[in-house]
Amino acid sequence: MRVNFHKFHGTGNDFIMIDNRGNVFSKNDTNLIHHLCHRRFGIGADGLILLELPINDDEDFNMVYYNSDGNQSSMCGNGGRCIVAFANHLGIIGSETIFNAIDGQHQAIIKDGKVSLKMMDVNAEDLNENELFLDTGSPHKIVFSTNVGAIDVKKEGSKIRYSKKYESDGGTNVNFVQQTGEESFLVRTYERGVEDETYSCGTGVTAVALAVNAIGKSKSTTIYLETPGGKLEVSFEKSENTFQNIWLTGPTENVFKGEIKC
Repeated sequence: MRVNFHKFHGTGNDFIMIDNRGNVFSKNDTNLIHHLCHRRFGIGADGLILLELPINDDEDFNMVYYNSDGNQSSMCGNGGRCIVAFANHLGIIGSETIFNAIDGQHQAIIKDGKVSLKMMDVNAEDLNENELFLDTGSPHKIVFSTNVGAIDVKKEGSKIRYSKKYESDGGTNVNFVQQTGEESFLVRTYERGVEDETYSCGTGVTAVALAVNAIGKSKSTTIYLETPGGKLEVSFEKSENTFQNIWLTGPTENVFKGEIKC
């Protein structure tokens, strides 16, 4: 079997992108997906994304996302931005699109070399400083630090990810956060399914941006997040305990394309 692919990344969060509108890829082969994402024996990536035919008439395509462990996963923000860039590269869309993902329908805009992805509304009613946990399409625990650069993210993140507290959610992603200004924060993320630190996490920085506003660490409705892989921006509106009109914005890059024999 030969697989044609493109490699994209969004602030270092990298993905194997496959045009699967012709159902050419075996979606249920967990071992194959894991192999392709392996950084020694495969292409290497944090995840694999299939671009498929739209489910509904008002959509341009459907996004199916797999973590590097080979299992289909919850929403991936940077992956969503990258598949929009991929769809544009394929000529499926122009500068605007509506597509479907595992958590529902998303809008996206390409402008000035960046992709802005509209995220789902988020309810923060139960959020408090002692339990900073939000679901932004994927579950995220948020931990503040005065020196985020000194943290062993894989070690400390895995402890929280596999703790009994989050078993009902299938484990959680973990974000370690340091405030650097009124509207700016450093973020390092441990991602479940990758089981390691990734250079960036779109749903993670979205969770951080909403949380810092909800608990009063920032009054701004536009938050700037710096990750090991680059800078992202999250803007939103807030109505009582609900965040709406949430947009995740940042660069994407088409790194290379190729064919791999599996």
